[in-house]
Amino acid sequence: MSLDCQSCGACCSVFRVSFYWSESTLHPQGRVPRELVTPVSPHHVAMNGTLQSPVRCVCLEGEVGQSVSCNIYPLRSTTCRECEAGSEQCLRARELAGLTADTRVAV
Repeated sequence: MSLDCQSCGACCSVFRVSFYWSESTLHPQGRVPRELVTPVSPHHVAMNGTLQSPVRCVCLEGEVGQSVSCNIYPLRSTTCRECEAGSEQCLRARELAGLTADTRVAV
């Protein structure tokens, strides 16, 4: 069974989303808008909203576990691109967000 990311959003609401700074528009070839990130080290930035508690990426729209979307989806970082539905990371995020197996939706 597949998991429907657009009815989940757990990964965007439980994990810090950090990545190499050059993926942001702080670099001429970066894609993630610079105003959406905060430096966390000399070489890494994090999506705003993911350094706080409770975590919620500033780009996450909608209600976790119901209906969500990413308002910069085509520009998202590799950290976001690498979190795949059904992966160990995905399942851990769902557990931490309090989403149970019965909230899985086939795609």
